[in-house]
Amino acid sequence: MSAPLLQMRNLRVTFPGPRGPVQVVKGVSFDLGRERLGIVGESGSGKSMTGRSILRLLKPPAKVETDLLRFDGMDLDQLSEKQMRAVRGARISMVMQDPKFSLNPVMTIGTQIAEALRVHEKLPRREIEARVITMLEQVRIDDPRRVVKLYPHEVSGGMGQRVMIAMMLIPQPDILIADEPTSALDVSVQAQVLDLIEAMIAKNGMGLILISHDLELVARYCDRVLVMHRGRVVEELAAGRLHEARHPYTKGLLAAVPQMDERRAILPVLDRAAEYET
Repeated sequence: MSAPLLQMRNLRVTFPGPRGPVQVVKGVSFDLGRERLGIVGESGSGKSMTGRSILRLLKPPAKVETDLLRFDGMDLDQLSEKQMRAVRGARISMVMQDPKFSLNPVMTIGTQIAEALRVHEKLPRREIEARVITMLEQVRIDDPRRVVKLYPHEVSGGMGQRVMIAMMLIPQPDILIADEPTSALDVSVQAQVLDLIEAMIAKNGMGLILISHDLELVARYCDRVLVMHRGRVVEELAAGRLHEARHPYTKGLLAAVPQMDERRAILPVLDRAAEYET
């Protein structure tokens, strides 16, 4: 068996609070190969903090500690900020939740995608422009030569998310972290965007970390699932066996999902008095 692309051991994230330090991620550990890993849980469970910690995007007053954070043989904790910038985007990319807040409103779409490539590779201008057009075609944007001249406010939410995906994938990274990539999209567009991510991951042989609160979505698009609650991983299982979950918290999440043929008079809710610890 090949060595994992990413190894994380005992991640802790702490913020200062009025009554002392507050730990929001409490000892998360996992390995990632060239596979699709889903991280699920409610808002505030620590999913996004975990994803951002991999790229060292959390700055003071956040305190991030790990026993091990290794990517492709490199100890990420020991890299300088300059060395880390060579990893972000080029080797590990992250698609944020909402393109309206992630794209620069005063730069054209073409300029922003080209910048993601130019930062990591020294290429002639014409080659960069050609790769931008090709990348937009790959994310299924019609008339890319027109779209590169547009500003973010001139495109729809679905197209903006495709642009974000193009920007993150054009450097051809080894790992893509997708943080709620469809939360701001209509249901009719969500499947298109996720199918696109899945196709690009398969084509490029990448690893994927899909962060979401939607269990059904993660079960459909991932190979393996980590369930987080209050900063901890409470259960890990194959995505195809999500409905065989044994932990009370995972069972509670699954029970709270409405069904198309819903017959229950009252939809179950999680027991907030329970600790749901591992």
